[in-house]
Amino acid sequence: MPIDASTAVGRSGFIARHALWNDEQDDAARRAQATVAEQGIRQIRVVTGDPHGKTRGKTLMPHTFSGALTNGLDFVTALFHFDSADGIVYDPFTRGGGLGLEAFGGFPDAVLVPDPRTFRVLPWAPDVAWVLGDMYLGDGTPVPFDGRHVLRAALARLADAGFSYLAGLEVELSITRVVDPNLRVEQLGGPGTPPDPPVVEALGGGYAYQSEDHLDQAHAVVGRLTEMLPAAGLPLRTVEDEWGPGQFEVTFDPMSGLDGADAMLLFRGAVKQICRRMGLHASFMCRPGLPGFFASGWHLHQSLVDGAGANAFTADDALLSGTGRAFVAGLLEHAVEGSIFTTPTVNGYKRRRKFSLAPDRATWGDDNRAAMLRVQGGVGDPAAHVENRIGEPAANSYLYLASQVAAGLDGLTRGLELGEPEREPYAATDRPLLPATLGEAAAALKGSAFYREAFGDRFVDWYVGLKEFEVARFVAAEPAWQDEPDMVTDWEHREYFTRY
Repeated sequence: MPIDASTAVGRSGFIARHALWNDEQDDAARRAQATVAEQGIRQIRVVTGDPHGKTRGKTLMPHTFSGALTNGLDFVTALFHFDSADGIVYDPFTRGGGLGLEAFGGFPDAVLVPDPRTFRVLPWAPDVAWVLGDMYLGDGTPVPFDGRHVLRAALARLADAGFSYLAGLEVELSITRVVDPNLRVEQLGGPGTPPDPPVVEALGGGYAYQSEDHLDQAHAVVGRLTEMLPAAGLPLRTVEDEWGPGQFEVTFDPMSGLDGADAMLLFRGAVKQICRRMGLHASFMCRPGLPGFFASGWHLHQSLVDGAGANAFTADDALLSGTGRAFVAGLLEHAVEGSIFTTPTVNGYKRRRKFSLAPDRATWGDDNRAAMLRVQGGVGDPAAHVENRIGEPAANSYLYLASQVAAGLDGLTRGLELGEPEREPYAATDRPLLPATLGEAAAALKGSAFYREAFGDRFVDWYVGLKEFEVARFVAAEPAWQDEPDMVTDWEHREYFTRY
């Protein structure tokens, strides 16, 4: 009897046995298999988001992909032990894998279950398909550290309250031309030590915000991105020239919560891959360590949709409805302790400075870009929403959105009062200062009763540990960093410029 190679992946019948898919996913799986056969797809990348918002995955052949759609895919749990440079934070060879979870002892496999609704062919690599997955333990329970599960749980609690979440992504990034990729063996680094970043040059000279001339200088890459991103199913809305050299802002049409987080994961990977094929380097590092380069942010636009499909933030007689005001009040209430989810790197805190178009305090304003929360729209406006300007483009999309959903829902549940908008947010000394360093942000989360309740003690302790390890490596490498706290250090540029 011939061996059925499709049974050599995952755990036999895992998806059906644990009822992990609904009818929509079953249908999507059949369509995905048909596409692979009809279009001659030779490789299928099954990926997941790691704790730091980067994609990890395996490339499957068509017959093994078919097996993964029944059995899931064996996938090592190592990614939950790594810091931002793949340094091992938790000892996997102790009981519980250093994470207090018996199933994690000894670097075991979990099961990565593809979500066939995310399946797509990559237009810049047309023989390659891509699909996101969720991490499960062997007994069919979600891995508690998987950000996609964390966001899904937060959205479920919001749904229980009668609302769904709408997210609009507004993301800035830097694109440079590679002069030397620095791939000599002595420059490659190792686990816990990032490689030398590439030597790069600017795409064009000068500083001119929203310059059409700069867009034209970058026409080749902008044109390629505007062709490829929509072809990959991303609802691209605008591309514009930003403040610094080679700095761009990309926005998307509003998406439902999980779709928005998935889109961010795909977008970052897609842009880096497309640019690499053009001899360019795209970086979502907040503030590159390059002379004259400016900090980039990720502004998250958000609103709620009620059971009738209407914008729950719209009011006929006010800037925001009572629902909108309570949700925004919740975002303010938990901004300090949730800072690490919006800004999870050492470098991201170099952006939080007065008069920088980035917030330094937990404030809100009526169409005011100095505020952390900028409410947009007006009386009776069906598009009324709030823009959170605190985030950095390297943030884990699932944890960023989950932190917002949890905080806003708490505002709704407790009926928090919003108060009046700030007219001069940088002068609002009565409002809480946001953490100024990743270390401060980690301490705030560590002591957060709210996020411990929302995400669980195990998750909070694990995530804080990852980030404390990252901070400790930074301080060890740059002991004099406080002498010039605004300067981007060599450690930061090496740590983030290539990997994000």
